[in-house]
Amino acid sequence: MPITNQQVAGHAFLRQLYADPYFPDHVVDKGKAILLRLCERVEAEQPSDLAALYALTRAATEEFNLLEAEFEAAGSEIETVAREEIAEDFWCVASAYGFADADAEKLIATRDW
Repeated sequence: MPITNQQVAGHAFLRQLYADPYFPDHVVDKGKAILLRLCERVEAEQPSDLAALYALTRAATEEFNLLEAEFEAAGSEIETVAREEIAEDFWCVASAYGFADADAEKLIATRDW
């Protein structure tokens, strides 16, 4: 399903991770796909409040939790720079879909990275 929100369609997700060779592109690509799927789910399910949005971001965060093992297998990890970049992109998604008042920590509350 193509993303219709122009703000996220034109956003360069995980830009800092792609710019840093410490983060392998093939694994970062999977992280970007998680964020794009989150956008697709927000558009399809149209959450009516923050609780509904947090349910969607929780699922996406859990996908990132699983991705940590792939980063480690590739000699990398989700460390400070990556954590901040991922969190910023989650907030960007929330904001683009009208949830600018979302709590950045609650968006990724189930993270284990």
